[in-house]
Amino acid sequence: MEPTLRFTVAYWCVLVAALLPYVCAYLAKSAGFGKPRKQGGYDNDHPRAWLRKLTDWHARADAAQANSFEALPFFIGAVIIAHQLRAPQTMLDILAVLFVTLRIIYIAMYVAGLATVRSLIWAAAFVVNVGILLTALY
Repeated sequence: MEPTLRFTVAYWCVLVAALLPYVCAYLAKSAGFGKPRKQGGYDNDHPRAWLRKLTDWHARADAAQANSFEALPFFIGAVIIAHQLRAPQTMLDILAVLFVTLRIIYIAMYVAGLATVRSLIWAAAFVVNVGILLTALY
């Protein structure tokens, strides 16, 4: 008999991870909030050109957005594969929460301009993601 299907903690983590790039986009675009376009406000007609002009933490927030999108396919795939292979759910959920937590810290370090710490956090999140993929082996 098949187990009851449910939306697991790991699946909720996929949703949170999918929303993180949009948080980064909001942070990046906040540089133009409340200003007319002619005075440097956000340019929805040419958003990419406007974003290229950002500096400091706003530019880093935009870069964090791109990296957050880049990290999504592997995380989503790892979670789905682990579920399909019936990985131990508690382990999978813990690792998924850890991955999302590390990604949030990664974004904070990116925006703060702490490049070395950011890179270490990125590497830790990558290793956790590999762990998610391999949880079915335990």
